Amino acid sequence: MVVLLWLLMSAPLRAGGALDVYFIDVEGGQATLFVTAAGKSMLVDTGWPGFDGRDAGRIASAVEAAGIKRIDYVVITHYHVDHVGGVPQLAARLPIGTFVDHGRSVESGREADELYRAYVEARDRASHLIVRAGDRIPIEGMEVRVVSAAGQVVQSSLTGGGATNPLCASAERRPLDPSENAQSIGMVVRYGAFRMIDLGDLTWNKELELACPLNKIGSVDLYLSTHHALDQSNNPALVYALQPRVAVTNNGATKGGSPEALHTIRTSPGLLDVWQLHYAQNAGETNNAPETFIVNFGQDLTVSWIKLEAYDDGRFTITNSRNGKTKTYPPRTPS
Repeated sequence: MVVLLWLLMSAPLRAGGALDVYFIDVEGGQATLFVTAAGKSMLVDTGWPGFDGRDAGRIASAVEAAGIKRIDYVVITHYHVDHVGGVPQLAARLPIGTFVDHGRSVESGREADELYRAYVEARDRASHLIVRAGDRIPIEGMEVRVVSAAGQVVQSSLTGGGATNPLCASAERRPLDPSENAQSIGMVVRYGAFRMIDLGDLTWNKELELACPLNKIGSVDLYLSTHHALDQSNNPALVYALQPRVAVTNNGATKGGSPEALHTIRTSPGLLDVWQLHYAQNAGETNNAPETFIVNFGQDLTVSWIKLEAYDDGRFTITNSRNGKTKTYPPRTPS
């Protein structure tokens, strides 16, 4: 009954000038759908292949709830199976305007080559855009600034960034990451006074380059946990500098949601709430969000997302599709 009510209520709500964001539960992968007030759309990553088309189906359900018929931009942050693997199934279900990526994969081998080949085959039936750090993705109705791509980060600070970060003096560096994770497209999305950040699976040292010696990003309203809230990412020097008011974690039941990363996120200065797509079984009750803020506890859900409605004055509302739990956050108070 709750799910049916949610479906009936969600479709017409975009008309009030909000940016709608659907954080779709693809169980430890990523699929995040943005829909502007004018109906323009951007999907970041496509979840897993297989599972009888489960992830493509969940994305299609969010697209239907948003009242749109196509996806204008599909951004592939990097070429790992939980991010790009769902492309062929999704492209078979929905029209896609433009694929956005960082260029060729840095990984090779049978599985990596096959994954990339399947993506390129689908990509070549649409338009294609390669982006670099500092670029903008040209979607009408919101600003999407690329802050990392192809192993590089922005050199100049964004508006609101540029302050010296005192956490840098004690910040830990780790061994270099040669994988696709470090190549991730990371973005800051702005809609009026509202700002959120999505860094894909960007890893520890690259996060540090965004944070040190200057915080290039500034503060954000919403932080989408990097790398599914794994402790290879979510560097405190960056997370604390961002000072998010709310965090959303796209972890699965047993993938991501590490105690260390969740602790970093929960203890970020000024954080009000964490919303989770899954209960993290290995994190313990202390590190998980309250039950009402979690979408999935393992049941087979018809609707599986957290929905955000952001307004240009900086207000935003978040709703849990499982139980209808809704909370509205006022604009950030100027410091």
